[in-house]
Parts: sequence; structure tokens; C-alpha cells
Amino acid sequence: MTSTFPDISISTDRLVMRPFEDADVPALTEMMNDELITAWTAAPHPYTTADARDWTARRAPAERTSGRGIVFAVTEFLTQRLVGTVQLRNTDWRMLTTEMSYATAPWARGEGYACESVLAVAQWLFRDLRFERVELRTAADNAAGQQVAQKIGCISEGVLRNAWIARTRTEDGGWARIRTDLLVWSLLPEDLDGAHDEAAEDSGYAAAYPDWS
Repeated sequence: MTSTFPDISISTDRLVMRPFEDADVPALTEMMNDELITAWTAAPHPYTTADARDWTARRAPAERTSGRGIVFAVTEFLTQRLVGTVQLRNTDWRMLTTEMSYATAPWARGEGYACESVLAVAQWLFRDLRFERVELRTAADNAAGQQVAQKIGCISEGVLRNAWIARTRTEDGGWARIRTDLLVWSLLPEDLDGAHDEAAEDSGYAAAYPDWS
């Protein structure tokens, strides 16, 4: 039988990571149409209300029930406003490894939410589920995504050359696809030591490859 992640919520002092709900659809639609998220992810563009409904009702829950991973809506504890998302995917239950991606809404950037949410999910994986490795991948030009990876204690392991298709603005205001390298980062349980201090200084916007395809 395929292993699956439990259907849970994870809380910090400021944030709640929980399953997506129908009420998140408007905020998710707005967030996913942000230019930085469009540039660095494989999300449809434009990202429609129908896309958001399909994600919250079908695609995100299926990641967990299939055993592939789990998707968290990241919300502010006090306001319940959607801050962003953290996703685990390509999970190997025998090896206890998984790949993490994240994105943050434009209004929430600069508050340290990306590092806080990613660290909370990593701690849950390592301490409660005894996972041994989390992998992140960032585009070569995605400096903010790389900054988040560094601040949570990730170690850079190398480059996957020409391994991703990003998007860039064209002169006429449209979007063009461009090939780019991916930087591979890893996080092990012992790497979390001292990560909280770095995370407190986070000012990145966060976008490290959610596979919103």
C-alpha cells in the first residue's frame, strides 16, 4: 500500500499551514497571476478562477491521497488571509525523501513568511515523520528563491543544466518561454540547527518551483 501524509494543519506563532478550502479560491487566483509567480512557476497563465477551483477541490487533495506529496495553504494566524503555499511532491516513502516548493503572495513578501512556513513543514517532516532529506530546486536567476533556501539552512549540491522552462516579459507585454538551469538544494535534519536566526531576517518573495501545471 502507498504511504500518504496525514491530513493535518501545522501552526507557528504567525502562520497556519492547512489544506486548501473553497474560500481560498479568490485569493489563490489573485496570487497566482502575480508576475514573479508567473515567471518562475509552471502555473497556467492567465490563472483563472476555474484553475483555482480545480486546484483546491481536486488536484491539491489528490497529491496527498495518491501518496505523491501534500499541499498546504499558508495563512496568517490572526487574519486567516492567504499568505502563500508550500507543496511536497515526488515523495519516496522507502527513502523518506521529498521535494519542497513554495510561493508567497505579493502583499506578504518581506515579512519572513516564506522561511517560517518552509521551516515549520521541514521540522514536521524530520521530527514527526522521520524523513531524512528534503530537496529544493531554484532557477539560476531566481535570487530570492535561492536566498530563502540558504536562510533555512539548505546546502547547494549542484546545477541541473537547461532543466527548466521559465517565462520572461516580452517588449509587447506578453510572455516568452526561456530555458534555464536549476540549482539543487538539500536539507537534512542536522541542517536545521541555527536556521531560525537566519529565517528571522528573510526578506525574499519566495518562488521555488511549485509545479502548478
